[in-house]
Amino acid sequence: MAKIKIKRERIKFASDNVAGACPEVLDAILKANDGDSTPYGNDPISTELQNKFSEIFEKEVIVFPTASGTAANALALSTMTPSYGNIYCHKMSHINTDECGAPEFYTGGGKLVTLNGIMGKITAEELDESIGGKGIVHHTQPSSVSITQVCETGEVYQLDEIKKISDVAHKHNLNIHMDGARFANALVSLDTTPAEMTWKSGIDVLSFGATKNGCLAAEAIIFFKKELVGDIAFLMKRAGHLLSKMRFVSAQLDAYISNDVWLRNAKHANKMGKKLSDGLSKHNDIKIAYPTEANEVFAKFPRNKIEHLNSEGYKMNEEELNGKAVRLVAAWNTKDGDVDQLLDTLKNSN
Repeated sequence: MAKIKIKRERIKFASDNVAGACPEVLDAILKANDGDSTPYGNDPISTELQNKFSEIFEKEVIVFPTASGTAANALALSTMTPSYGNIYCHKMSHINTDECGAPEFYTGGGKLVTLNGIMGKITAEELDESIGGKGIVHHTQPSSVSITQVCETGEVYQLDEIKKISDVAHKHNLNIHMDGARFANALVSLDTTPAEMTWKSGIDVLSFGATKNGCLAAEAIIFFKKELVGDIAFLMKRAGHLLSKMRFVSAQLDAYISNDVWLRNAKHANKMGKKLSDGLSKHNDIKIAYPTEANEVFAKFPRNKIEHLNSEGYKMNEEELNGKAVRLVAAWNTKDGDVDQLLDTLKNSN
């Protein structure tokens, strides 16, 4: 009887979420599992995490670990946005398109006001023109601004762009939040410091992403201003995000930011993204949709090439940018051979 050959699905490049956790993080979880520890974030690992993040960001910060980026974003925004408030963000931002109303839910009704921006990034000029209605009882009230770093087109906000947006936000007495789901990828792309890319550029609260870059399930809300912390502890508990065994999330973050693990992972992912982008650009019928500045590649493929890659087991992500481009994402564990294999497969698609 002839054997049926089953083609294995290649989900590599579908997202950096498909990657597992890096060895350093897994080792840290095992070490955290040894013995008993105080629950609800009062364990030694969680306590020390405050100091480690403060050292990284060159100022005293207040850190609240969470298990998901959606929780980090929505809870962070809930500290600076009342139920009758506005959150200004890009129309393609993750909080607007991919979080199932979580920011609105956690703020108790806060309204997302979306901006068109340019190439996936909001501009200081459009933001300034859009903020209005303050003090008018018939209008929702301007409250906060959120930007995504890396943004939804794979581009990176430059430091001067962040500063200009922050200046506008603060001119109108609004607080500014950064969704840093790919924070490390942006950081190494700019070759700058965590402080320069955040509070020194005007960011008030950061959702620090780690899951996409080597952690199992770990993010953090980082406050650069103590006065903004407010009721976050109660909000987290009410939302079901005060984990009893918080040490396992904190252990991931601790290992991630120790010994430059996070930076090495991000540099490698960005390098693989650039290699993939350069390889795709050699095809006359494939057009890179946006500059590849980190680990995400957006490209316009002809239908026959998409179908060929799908037939070879690749899961081509056509859901991004309203189907105008395919998104391919390199991760911390992407190998040169993975990129070569995809590019070789493309050569046989004609």
